[in-house]
Amino acid sequence: MRQRRWIELLKNYDCIIQYHPGKVNVVANALSRKSVGSLVAIKGCQRRLVEDLRSLHVHIRFLESRALVTNFRVQPNFVGRIKALQKNDLKLVQLMEKVKKDSKPNFVLLDDGILRFRTRLCVPNDGDLRRELLEEAHCSRLAIHPRGTKMYKDLRQNYWWSMCQQVKAEHQRLAGSLQPLSIPEWKWEHITMDFVIGLPRTLGGDNTIRVIVDRLTKSAHFLPMKINFSMDRLASLYVREIVRMHGVLVSIVSDRDPHFTSKFCHSL
Repeated sequence: MRQRRWIELLKNYDCIIQYHPGKVNVVANALSRKSVGSLVAIKGCQRRLVEDLRSLHVHIRFLESRALVTNFRVQPNFVGRIKALQKNDLKLVQLMEKVKKDSKPNFVLLDDGILRFRTRLCVPNDGDLRRELLEEAHCSRLAIHPRGTKMYKDLRQNYWWSMCQQVKAEHQRLAGSLQPLSIPEWKWEHITMDFVIGLPRTLGGDNTIRVIVDRLTKSAHFLPMKINFSMDRLASLYVREIVRMHGVLVSIVSDRDPHFTSKFCHSL
């Protein structure tokens, strides 16, 4: 389609296209290739394994036998911190008491002493802990920087804490499948149309531009007009400037403005 657009543009000119071999076009090669220089110096930096493991919140414990570390097991340190900080959160302590009396069916208190909402850990009201959880869900090497809704869905699988209704993630239904426009097969058969309003008034009193763009070649007409043009005058302007030059079009794409959806179409 890109080549077709160029053909539609060039066919209006009397020109001769001459092939220029790529190996002869040294100017384009110089612009498109990186310069090759000599290496002056190279400095190698050794990254320590301990630093990489520390960024993953992995704890290493050496045995007294001083044997080489051949394997290790990763255990998140958030669970222990959550258990310790739950005892300092008054609301969670009250929930624990209600759970023991079987008055909170959605909350459970297992043998490990950690309060859970169903299967999710109840995070206490500690700013540093919650900030670390958010950073882990967004900035870790396995998170790939998700958006707010994706990060919320990842966190809610394992953690729970009470929040205000004003900071809830998106909860509306998923949008329907997009319906892309078909690719035009010829110029000035399918166009788009819109208005640019709020412009300074000209000497002739015009303060609006009607923009009509061909979807294939992207060539456009910019028609000055007044904002208070009637539908009959808009239709007359469309016939005089567009239909006269390009013929009757197949489709017109516009927004859901009432001028386009009803009055303008009836005027045509």
